[in-house]
Amino acid sequence: MGEQTVGVLGCGTMGSGIAQVAAAAGRSAIVFEVDQSALEAGLGRIERSLAEGVRRGKLDEQEGAAIRGRIRGTTSWADLRPCQVVVEAIVENLAAKQEAMRALSDVLEPDALVATNTSCLSVTEIASSYRHPERVVGLHFFNPAQVMKLVEVVRAVETTDEAFEQAYEFARGIGKEPIRTKDSPGFLVNRLLIPYMNQVMQAYDDGLSSRDELDAAVELGLGYPMGPLKLGDLVGLDVALHAAEALYADTRQEEFAPPPLLRRMVKAGRLGRKTGRGFYDYAPTSSTVAEQ
Repeated sequence: MGEQTVGVLGCGTMGSGIAQVAAAAGRSAIVFEVDQSALEAGLGRIERSLAEGVRRGKLDEQEGAAIRGRIRGTTSWADLRPCQVVVEAIVENLAAKQEAMRALSDVLEPDALVATNTSCLSVTEIASSYRHPERVVGLHFFNPAQVMKLVEVVRAVETTDEAFEQAYEFARGIGKEPIRTKDSPGFLVNRLLIPYMNQVMQAYDDGLSSRDELDAAVELGLGYPMGPLKLGDLVGLDVALHAAEALYADTRQEEFAPPPLLRRMVKAGRLGRKTGRGFYDYAPTSSTVAEQ
């Protein structure tokens, strides 16, 4: 496994994090992006993450340089040919992911393990566009991938026992704590998380309590490390909305239906930390909460 080459499709927030995790575990990582500017932005994200790790004393400069040295970028599909494992981490759109699977079918060896990092789409539907669907699994990393230990290993309808266990061992081998689950709406974590976040957002919109006190109730009363409104800002409220919409569309269960407040905030461009404002205000000069 030490000589394993890992391909990562997409060098956005998740893709760059996954590539960094693989390289930190001693793998060679090849990161694919559709154009050079997107690739350079993603590699820059990795470099900033490593620099922050050095600043915080999580690794020394030599370790950071070694990790960066094991990552290379490309805009050519053909460069992914030597990869034994490829993790797709592009936009959360079924058609785009299926198109990526068709492109991978033309370059990868038949025994390559192909994983999708989807958080809410059907792994089986994504796998149907790959030439060898029995070699496709879900590997759902959590944001930020460099920090979060959990990975959901998702078995699609056609996934073989061998591929499923190979994916599980791959996740363990790069330092993650994998859990096995089947290909069902939301997998395991989002199936539990989305109803919880929806209820808290609705309680806030109903005026049950203030935003600070709702988060404090969960942090201090339940012992959670982060309140749900802070968590929504961290994950991205657009991501939370997309996950809720996908779960509701698949199940028609009311507990998954996105609350109106979440839709309003996304329409207003208040997506959380990534836009500087969500339930909280992340402006550089202010820590003031953005109350509704």
